[in-house]
Parts: sequence; C-alpha cells; structure tokens
Amino acid sequence: MTNSNGVSPRALEGVKVLDLSRVLAGPWATQMLADFGADVIKVELPGKGDDTRGWGPPFLKLPDGSDDPQESAYYLCCNRNKRSIAIDMTKPEGQALIRKLAAEADIVVENFKVGGLKKYGLDYESLKAINPRLIYCSITGFGQTGPYADRPGYDFVAQGMGGFMSITGEEGGGPLRAGVAMADLSTGNMATISILMALRHAERTGEGQQIDVSLLDTQIAMLANQGSTYLVDGTVPGRLGNRHPTVVPYTTFPCADGVLIIAIGNDGQFRAFCNEMGRPELAEDPRFKLSRDRLINREEIEQIVRDIASTELRDALIERLVAVGVPAGPVNSIKDIFTDPFIEARQTVHRFVRDDGVEIPTVAFPGKLSATPADYRYQPPKVGEQTREVLGDWLALGGDELAALEECGAVRQR
Repeated sequence: MTNSNGVSPRALEGVKVLDLSRVLAGPWATQMLADFGADVIKVELPGKGDDTRGWGPPFLKLPDGSDDPQESAYYLCCNRNKRSIAIDMTKPEGQALIRKLAAEADIVVENFKVGGLKKYGLDYESLKAINPRLIYCSITGFGQTGPYADRPGYDFVAQGMGGFMSITGEEGGGPLRAGVAMADLSTGNMATISILMALRHAERTGEGQQIDVSLLDTQIAMLANQGSTYLVDGTVPGRLGNRHPTVVPYTTFPCADGVLIIAIGNDGQFRAFCNEMGRPELAEDPRFKLSRDRLINREEIEQIVRDIASTELRDALIERLVAVGVPAGPVNSIKDIFTDPFIEARQTVHRFVRDDGVEIPTVAFPGKLSATPADYRYQPPKVGEQTREVLGDWLALGGDELAALEECGAVRQR
C-alpha cells in the first residue's frame, strides 16, 4: 500500500508526540517512535537543552576540528528524527504554550520527579482535562506510588537496588553495573511498548490513559530467569562471571591466541561439539550426557572444554564449531564489531551529513520491517532549532505571535 505520493506510509505517520523527557530512558523511547514516522517534538530548556548535550567528551567535531559543546556522542545516540523547540516552562507563557501543544498531541512523554509538573499545570490530570484521548507516559526511578516514589532515580541506583549488580561480575568479586545504562535502556523499551499498546486502545475507543513506568520496576522484570529462580524455590542467585546459571558449558574459554565464547544450549549441540573435537565419548559419559548432568558436574566439563580450547587458534575453532551448529564467537571490542562486515551487510550504522559537511553516525533501529521500515529523516537537532517551524505546524502561530513569545522569553529560536 502506498500514499498519494507513491511512497509507503510510515507505521506511525500522523502520530504527534510531545517529548518533555531528558537524558536517556525517555529520549530512547521517543527516538523509536520517531524512527517509524511519529512527529516527535523535543521540548528543551532555552540555552542549555537536554542535560546529555554536555555529557562529553567526545563531542561532534565541527568543520574546523573544534568540539561542538552541545553535541555530545551521548546526546546523539538517542535524539535523531526529532524536532527541537526551546520553551521556558517556568514562565506562565511557556506553560500555556505547552498546554496548547498537548491539546494537539497524541502522546506526551515526561520523566520529571513525581508531581514535578503539577505546579506548572502540566501533570496528567491537567492535560487530560483538555485532551481526553491523550496518552501520557511518566518515566520515573521508582513509580508514581510506593515507598520510594519521591526519590530521584538514576540507572546506576536501579541496577543496584533491582538485584542486577548482585549477579553481575566475577564469582567471589564485588558487584558491577553493566557497561551501558541497562535500566534506562530497558525502561525506554518498556515505555515504547506501553505507548504502542495504549495507542491501539486510544484509536479504538478515543480514551487516553497515563502510563506509569519506572526504572526499578523494569530492572526487576529484566531479572527474568534469575528472578524466577528465587521466586520458585528461594535460591538466591549470585555472581558467576561469564558462566550461565543453568546451562553448561556456556562461558568464555581461553585459546592459544585469544578468548572465545562457547554457548552450548542443548544436548544436540553438546554432541556436535564432542564429535567435532574428537571426543565423542564425552557425549555418552553419564556425568555429561544431559543438560542437568552437565550443570551438576560443571567444574569437570568446563575444565575439559578449557583444555580442548587452550591449544586451538580462536578464529579457526569458531569456524569449525559454527559449521557444525555449535554457537560460538569472539569477544569483540567495540572497534572490532563496528569494523566487522556484519555492520555494512545489515546497514547497522546510518550516517547523516549536515549542510556544513559534518557527518553524524548513529546506530540504526535493529528491527527490519518489510513494509514499514524505520527511516531517518532528521539529524539530532540543536536546541530550539525548529521552534518557529513547530509552532507554525502544530499551532498555526504567525510572526507577530512568535515574536511576542520570544520577546517575553517563553521560547527561543536558534
């Protein structure tokens, strides 16, 4: 199906999103909506903008080689396909303007502290009164209710409180957070899923709703099988380094020239491994024949695999194992994976080129939809870059009205 211009419509074309969020979880969610055609308006504080703009170095390089102090790599990772409008919501005129925008929106996303927007008349109940079909997604550290609702929330705290750090790190070592903000990113994903479900409901019924999604709720949900282990029989999982808690052998093994991952997930793969490595008798050994046996005798089978791998060249061993259906792979650096042929073949990186010739690389949305794929229309915006454009598009404001708003400091056009 195509539109009147002969172009396939984007999945979320016509959906209007007012993005009041900052940092990572909220912008991560709204970037996904934007990638599929939603018109996402990023509301920023005049001048400073989103906190992450200054979270560098590294910063984007300007044509003369200097840093752009408002274009950090962190900011660029989660703000493409949006238009930025600079509004001072501490001013009554700014608050009134956001309410007018919310009246036109399908979705509002915010990540202020619980109750933080009520004093501006921008809380859910206030905006619901002027737009009953509005989907209002609130992202917080600990939710709108509960004993910690008033606490500020950050990814690091959620990883720790949510149990994630207690199962991350080397056995016998101290707790570790993940190398990226997994609580923030997972919460952004959950927010997007929730928004799309609410959007489906609103389209059928005309009824909006508030979505309450928190970092801690999400981090607990992301414990998955580890959380279930405790709930089922009271076992408290601990740190196992790279080992899997219930699947063996499933960890990293040193080779003659590096380290590889062997991730044997079932008995068939174990037999294939043993046959390929010239040790078919291991697959019939009662200590190792079944998955549960290998778990009980973890130390013995891991040592055997370690001895087998230790004399092999890494890449040659990976090729042999993959050829017989045994999951294996290298432990790449970030440079390694971004220079892997996979990146070009899968179009994993999209590169914007600005009018001044500056290139902005971003990681593409990973889902490949055959009929309504993600597309990349706008590079991450500068603060207030589209203020006048958005107010004209959404509210049909003209020159005199825009000039008055700029004069009183309610808005700023870059």
